[in-house]
Amino acid sequence: MTTTPVAAVGPTTERLRTLVARIRETVDRGLPPEPTSRLVADHLAPHLGAPDLLTPEQCEPDPGHYRQHVLHAEPDGCFSVVALVWLPGQGTPIHDHVSWCATGVHRGEEHERRYQLVPDGTTARLLATEDVVNGPGAVAAFAPPGDIHSVRNGGDRTALSLHVYGADITRLGTSVRRVYRLPADR
Repeated sequence: MTTTPVAAVGPTTERLRTLVARIRETVDRGLPPEPTSRLVADHLAPHLGAPDLLTPEQCEPDPGHYRQHVLHAEPDGCFSVVALVWLPGQGTPIHDHVSWCATGVHRGEEHERRYQLVPDGTTARLLATEDVVNGPGAVAAFAPPGDIHSVRNGGDRTALSLHVYGADITRLGTSVRRVYRLPADR
């Protein structure tokens, strides 16, 4: 998989700073990954679609692949906030993640296919378990293991989503732990 370039953290809006403060409070509670991701998704939801959440530069796409704008990386590395901008047809390979994650669609729609890894004789394969269309305001939360999916912009206009990862994406360069090349339901 070619990883998308990590755009530098730049100026932020007051709304984003408020969201980051709420995420920090939640992460500092020290809860396990699954409830942390659900609580962070709850904090993310009211900000989605707000015109004052992102700067125009943070909404810029890339014609070659979806674009990742890192909006915030906590100094101790415990979480990052990322905007992903998707032109129609852009998407990811099947993958999982290095940490818990909360996501929300800010505008447009994302088509997600979720998978389960199942034994298949002496190897394994991926069984598609759910197809979801996430529209504006939709949030999701997950924590490894069991977070295998692919995402694409199946709509006809630019999509933009916010992702909060329990890791420092500026240091790692990506949230992806593994890209799956196993046989998979399409």
